[in-house]
Amino acid sequence: MIKKMSLIALTLTLAISCVSPKVYKELEGKYNNLKKENRTLSDENETLLTAKNKAESELGQLQKTYDETLAQRNKLQGDYNALKANYDNLTASYDALEKNSSASIAENVKKNRELLAELEAKEQALAAENARLKSLESDLKNRSERVAELESLIAAKDAAMTALKDAISRALTDFEGKGLTIEQRDGKVYVSMENKLLFGSGSWAVGTQGRQAVQQLGSVLGDNPDIAVLIEGHTDNVPYKGNSQLSGNWDLSTKRATAIVNILRENSSIKAENLTAAGRGEFAPIATNDTAEGKARNRRIEVILTPKLDEISKLLNDI
Repeated sequence: MIKKMSLIALTLTLAISCVSPKVYKELEGKYNNLKKENRTLSDENETLLTAKNKAESELGQLQKTYDETLAQRNKLQGDYNALKANYDNLTASYDALEKNSSASIAENVKKNRELLAELEAKEQALAAENARLKSLESDLKNRSERVAELESLIAAKDAAMTALKDAISRALTDFEGKGLTIEQRDGKVYVSMENKLLFGSGSWAVGTQGRQAVQQLGSVLGDNPDIAVLIEGHTDNVPYKGNSQLSGNWDLSTKRATAIVNILRENSSIKAENLTAAGRGEFAPIATNDTAEGKARNRRIEVILTPKLDEISKLLNDI
């Protein structure tokens, strides 16, 4: 057996030396593009959450301005009422003093004119503040409606992803305890399948049980055609020593991700343009590679499901 393994290793070493650099560069380029696309999706999600917080902050500031304007309008109204009462008192005094000397009458006339001018100015200021208040009320209402619509859309997306997660959990219930986990975070659904469920050691050929799991996942995705599906292949940190068709763990993880994509494409209800395959090698572990259990968790396929955010992006542009 040792002689046989040595012979295989020698054969693979000779074959690996013959791999075209062009093939490796093409795979590396595809990985970089997929990595960039994944980063873009993460940035979009963060941008949406930041925009929502900004919209809520602006709404709070608008509410504060509205309250301040309302208080100023009320103060002006009080000043106006006081001036009006003073004017009425002076008018009454004028009537009482009408029989007095012309000098006293002239003084009252002068004061009345001054009060009338001040009263007119206050009325104009009050009218301007009332107009501004109505404008702020309208703006506040529109902003509130947009924020509420944005929150409703985000809640609907979260609810849809929760429903998707539940549907996947039901579809894959037969594989619980076999290296399968499903979770929802950051508005996305993550389906993680350890390699023991899907592949043999050093292989990218999907086994019977793994194919069944992927097909059942595909049956759910076929009912959700607007979901973007990113399939990531992961390995542990043990250097790949398989056949000469692969250049290392990165290459192996990419081929495994592509194998999952090919099974999903057998379902005609899944849009091919929504599928993306990426290999991440040993560079995104979820556990330590110092133990056999940790290495087993790191050898996995992650299917990342992301909803389309076109409606939310449009609404954010309108705010």
